[in-house]
Amino acid sequence: MKLIPHLIDGSRDTSHGRELPVYNPASGSQSASVGLATTDLVDKAVAAAKSAFESWRSESLATRTKLMFRFRNLVESNSDKLAHAISSEHGKVLSDAAGEVSRGLENIEFACGIAEQLKGAYNERVATDVNVYT
Repeated sequence: MKLIPHLIDGSRDTSHGRELPVYNPASGSQSASVGLATTDLVDKAVAAAKSAFESWRSESLATRTKLMFRFRNLVESNSDKLAHAISSEHGKVLSDAAGEVSRGLENIEFACGIAEQLKGAYNERVATDVNVYT
């Protein structure tokens, strides 16, 4: 039976506590199992995320934006594969899984434009002797 692993710091991690079955919604049969993370595994994932954040936070907005657009393009070009993976790993029907990918793309596209929002704005004389910075 296929085991769906955790992905931590770019590597598959199959250490876990209990396992739960994943069912095919069309047939009702078990298609895989998913390992439930232990506290130690969650701590490992959080530590990896904190470590990654240290280098990510020092990247320029231009670099971050470029990476987010590359990520967006990868998700879009692999949307069918992602929908099939979601369907098999989460027990969703394919149309629902495709909807999840579409909603994910919307979030990624919003993140691609966040650099413009972070720049802020300057408005002169919004009132007498008042300028506004955001």
